[in-house]
Amino acid sequence: MEFWVKRDCFYKAISDVSRAISLKTTIPILTGIQLIASEENLTLVGSNSDIFIETNIPMMINNEKVLEIFETGSVVVSARFLIEIVKKLPDDVHVKINDKKLVTIKSDGIVTTLNGFYADEYPKLPRMDEVASAKIPSSELIELIKQTTFAVSRNETKPVLTGLNLLFQEKQLTCAGTNSHRLAIRKLPIEATLEGSYIVPGTSLNELSKIMQNESGHIHIYITECYIIFKTNSLILYSRLIEGIYPNVIGLIPKDTKTVITIGTAQLLKGVDRASLFATEGKNNRVNIKIEEGKKLRISSNSTEVGKIEELQNLKVVSGQQDLSISFDGRFLIDALKAIKEEEIQLSFGGSMRPVIIEPIGNPNFLQLISPVRTY
Repeated sequence: MEFWVKRDCFYKAISDVSRAISLKTTIPILTGIQLIASEENLTLVGSNSDIFIETNIPMMINNEKVLEIFETGSVVVSARFLIEIVKKLPDDVHVKINDKKLVTIKSDGIVTTLNGFYADEYPKLPRMDEVASAKIPSSELIELIKQTTFAVSRNETKPVLTGLNLLFQEKQLTCAGTNSHRLAIRKLPIEATLEGSYIVPGTSLNELSKIMQNESGHIHIYITECYIIFKTNSLILYSRLIEGIYPNVIGLIPKDTKTVITIGTAQLLKGVDRASLFATEGKNNRVNIKIEEGKKLRISSNSTEVGKIEELQNLKVVSGQQDLSISFDGRFLIDALKAIKEEEIQLSFGGSMRPVIIEPIGNPNFLQLISPVRTY
């Protein structure tokens, strides 16, 4: 196996696929990147067995030669050392692998050798079935992921809650994430023949949003075996699905509200952020909010060790009961508000011990729910 490749193209490709690799794995070959040189391109694959990331480098990009294959073949090379070596090389890269899988990397008089693994020991990519699919603009899918993944659980005792529920139904994608204390639901109209409900690890979707944040065009989604597949023109991410039944989160949304307020998103975020400075970690980072004078919102927090902080903010609209005092985990409120890009939000309360519904004004496709914390 032997090829020449533009350094920048090679470095970007190995950086992308290395996101799937865990340095904590006990399986040596999974610490490596698989390189496959064919007559058409160079394919790179990284995996931790739960996630596969695949990309390829073509012969030409924008009419410029970036790759030349002298001999086809495949090998697995240590991701850690390959990234660091290529990162520090000054010029284009020449790679040659002998029959014993010794990898020789040359660039502008610099010669490095690495011990490789035989590629037939590497996990096989899931088979892709392109019969049913969904097509989504990459920017919209990435926004949807960022607006929901923060709400998933970090506790592995309930695996289904560590993932996002993706429901494909009637040309609409409904994405829901919850840790049982907060909930984020986002809906998006899509082009799709794909139907069904699937639970995707939040960690996989976070990686997807990072590596595809500069992608233009569309992302195609497929389901095969136990995996969900996200495909663009240059990159494919395969993520293992989480087995189980996702809770009926729609049933968690209160139907009756007693108080509804409208306030500026950035204004409230800054106030909660300030109050969180005094919130105590052991007390759920509690931030208190209270309606006063029928038109103002008092935001406060206190710590016996540090002190207290409070401020009054003007409300744009108040309707219903105006006697309301409620406390929330400040971190949950901050996460919720950061996920909203609209200038104003509506908060609907059912009482001091009922979850609050947070909805951006002008966007009926995004809803969040946060449970209050007890004040005793």
